[in-house]
Amino acid sequence: MLKRYFLNHKKRNFSTASIWIKGGSDMDSINQKGINKILCSLLTRECEGFNNFVLSEYIESHGAELNHEVFEDGILLSIKSLNEHFSKLFPLLELIINKPILSEIEFRKVKKSSIDLIKKDKENPFNICFEKWRKIVYSNHPYAFNTIGNLNDVSKITHNDVLREFKNFKNREKYLISNNSEVNGENIESLEKIIVKEKPLIIKNDLSPIKRLDYINNYSNQTIIMIGNQTCSRRSREYLPLKVLESYLSYGMSAALFKLFREKNGITYDLGVYYPIRSDNAPFLIYLSVSNQKALFAFELLSSLWKNLLLNPLVESEIYLAKEKLKGSFLLGNQSLDEILQRKIQLISYGKTQLSEINLNSKIDEISSLDILKVTNKYLSKPFLSISGNKKICLEITRMWEKNF
Repeated sequence: MLKRYFLNHKKRNFSTASIWIKGGSDMDSINQKGINKILCSLLTRECEGFNNFVLSEYIESHGAELNHEVFEDGILLSIKSLNEHFSKLFPLLELIINKPILSEIEFRKVKKSSIDLIKKDKENPFNICFEKWRKIVYSNHPYAFNTIGNLNDVSKITHNDVLREFKNFKNREKYLISNNSEVNGENIESLEKIIVKEKPLIIKNDLSPIKRLDYINNYSNQTIIMIGNQTCSRRSREYLPLKVLESYLSYGMSAALFKLFREKNGITYDLGVYYPIRSDNAPFLIYLSVSNQKALFAFELLSSLWKNLLLNPLVESEIYLAKEKLKGSFLLGNQSLDEILQRKIQLISYGKTQLSEINLNSKIDEISSLDILKVTNKYLSKPFLSISGNKKICLEITRMWEKNF
């Protein structure tokens, strides 16, 4: 059943509608990692009354956009057009999810595209390092795997496998949201707060340092370092304290990472924090890349920063600035209607209605430095490390890691 919602947003000259299907790559079966990515791509190529060429031409002739994306815990399909064309294009979304053609010819094209994407992904040492990190952190959890799958699994997926997966897809919960009243849905702003009991988290805090580390050799002059752990879901009260920590570490030129690695020492190519919204225990990690010559020094700095986060609460001026930057990031996210709709429908599927801007800011203001220190020690006291670099450097960092963590 498709649950419909309407966002009573200020009038715009375009309309957009998005469908969130609960369950993404986390629904991939064993030995079929990447099947939902293939299915999602196949859905948007043909549907009842529209073959591949007719569908593309119909959408483009109205100046519209049809987009799709697979996440670890959901699939997002969206269509956007000028208001005057929306009534002609909006029905396509339901046709795509209910009456796709799923032809074998198009399946072969999509499968080849997935294989090409996986091969291209493997050319990026950052991606390889992140895949290593995910696997040691999440083990056999669905979040341990890339949404596009792996080459071995995808190469063996058949057309019949995808048809069987579509039967599963039809039974998943689906949520539709639009800024156009033609969806005839419930006003999302009138929803009462939803309270859903969280799943208990299993955090690996008993592993030795060597079991919380992995590395891979690369033959460039670049060393990539990723450190972090799994944390809480978006439903948790601990989500916002971790967002404040993310803001303190990585938002803008006043961020702790920027000041330490670039302003004071000028040693990184790329650095930041990865903390996405997830329905389950989301990853929280610091990533950075440096030249091989500076890699050991960078790891020393990172180790000192990490220990300081675990031992010392943020000072008042630091936490105030981090909160203000976080509020600003939420306001920035509210400038795009597409982002607003995706975020709201995603949170509803997680079982959580979004707080109003006033309440959200109030919740952020209530967070203390001790709240942040508490969640930091809960989730990040036994971090996991992934390195991509010269073998000699990786081994030296491994020795430093065993000594300090």
